[in-house]
Amino acid sequence: MLLDITKPTPYMVEITTEIDATVPLIGAHTSTQGGLHNALLHGAAIGATTIQLFTNNQRQWVGKLPNKVALEGWHHALETTSMKQVMSHASYLINLGSNKEPLLAKSRNAFVEEVTRCLALKINYLNFHPGAATGDSMEACLDRIVESLWALKPLFQQETTLRLLVETTAGQGSTVGHSFEQLAYIIDRVKEVVPIGVCIDTCHIFAAGYDIRTLDRWEDTLTKFESIVGLHHLYALHVNDSMTPLGSRKDRHANLGNGEIGMACFQTIMQHPKLRMIPKYLETPNGATMWTKEIQRLQSFYLQPDVI
Repeated sequence: MLLDITKPTPYMVEITTEIDATVPLIGAHTSTQGGLHNALLHGAAIGATTIQLFTNNQRQWVGKLPNKVALEGWHHALETTSMKQVMSHASYLINLGSNKEPLLAKSRNAFVEEVTRCLALKINYLNFHPGAATGDSMEACLDRIVESLWALKPLFQQETTLRLLVETTAGQGSTVGHSFEQLAYIIDRVKEVVPIGVCIDTCHIFAAGYDIRTLDRWEDTLTKFESIVGLHHLYALHVNDSMTPLGSRKDRHANLGNGEIGMACFQTIMQHPKLRMIPKYLETPNGATMWTKEIQRLQSFYLQPDVI
């Protein structure tokens, strides 16, 4: 039987009409407390039109597939809330480029489980941090990431809408994925094997040295991305301000307009013809008090007369 999502939950909300296809997809990383379906209800409660979630406890290596009741409850809530382009975030424990065999093996097994859960839930995107070299060369790390992704080919023999999205990183420590060249290295070697793409995190690329504070800076950054990676590979945006300055190589998220990036960046991504309809997911702090306001602010930028 279906989970009864009419019973009180932490995120009860009255669901009304189907989401218009022209409405921008804006959401946040919502909680699954009480069941996976609650992430969808939480999204609806804050005015989101899409969400990101963890499909498993991201602090644990071993997960499990949702049972039949959980799957039915998820799909029922998905239909009821009309959320589109739902994205899962893979566990932070996973390092698909590790030079340590035990960690690499655990990472690959955990990532297979991540993909399998996403396929069962009919999720559109699985976002993941590519990995870290931890003492090895960056190229060797990138090659192991490619090998890890190639091993997933059997999982994508079935018809599916799932696409794997490499998240841009801030470049802390020995993490890879902080340059467009590194993203292109992975994508060029994987794109014919599994569905692949990129999720740009605004905080991360800013910390990595790509200036996106104004329209002109965004134009420069998009031109670089197009020439190195290709804009057709850009499928999602993590929308976060940065507590640390340009090129700091530190991953510290701030609420929109309260960091070093500034609100002009976020007005640009809601109005730029190459960015405005790409799904956007907030990972900003203070979600309980800020996400509804931040979603409304982003929507207001979208509805303003175009300035671009």
